[in-house]
Amino acid sequence: MKKSFGAKTLIYPTPVWCVGSYDTHGNPNVMTIAWGGICCSSPPCVTISLRKATYTYGNLMERKAYTLSVPSESHAAAADFFGIVSGRTEDKFLRTGLTPIRSELVDAPFAEEFPMVLECRVIHHYQIGLHTQFVGEILDVKVEENTLGDDGKPDIEKVRPIIFSPDVQTYHGVGSYVGKAFHMGKDPSVSKKS
Repeated sequence: MKKSFGAKTLIYPTPVWCVGSYDTHGNPNVMTIAWGGICCSSPPCVTISLRKATYTYGNLMERKAYTLSVPSESHAAAADFFGIVSGRTEDKFLRTGLTPIRSELVDAPFAEEFPMVLECRVIHHYQIGLHTQFVGEILDVKVEENTLGDDGKPDIEKVRPIIFSPDVQTYHGVGSYVGKAFHMGKDPSVSKKS
C-alpha cells in the first residue's frame, strides 16, 4: 500500500545543478537549483525554474543566457553554498575559490572546476506561479576529459553528480550500474522475478 503525501514537490531523482549568469555590471554569479530537466530533443533544450526573488532571475531576464553545471560529489559544499547565499551580497566564486570561466557561446560564466557544463540560450520563459520556467536551447555540452569512459562518452560514475532529496533536504551520490537502457526491457518478465 502506498502512503499519500499530498500535492508537493517530491520526486526522485532531483538534480543539483549550478546556474551561471552575469549581473548588470558583468559580475559572474552562480546559484544552485533543483527544479530542472531536459525538455526537448530537437532542438536540444533544458528547463530550469527560478523564483523572481532570486538574483539569477533578473540576470537571465536581462542576458537571455545561462550555463548549467553539474557539480561532482567533491564540490557538494560549494554547490550548497551557492544555493544559500545571494549574489546580491556575496561574490560566490571568490568565497569558494572556484574559477569563473566566460562561455564562448553564451553571455554567462561557469565554474571551471565542475566536470560538466551546458551552455544555454534562453528561448522561452513562462510564469507558472511562484516560479518562472526558463527554457534554454543547449548550444554545447562540455565535459572534462578525465570523466570520459573508454568509449569517449561521459561516464556518470566518473562525473559523480549529486542529487537532492527535497523532503528531508539531503544530498546523495548516484548509485551503481543497474542495466543497459533500451536493452534490459526487451524481456519484461525479468522484473517480475525480482
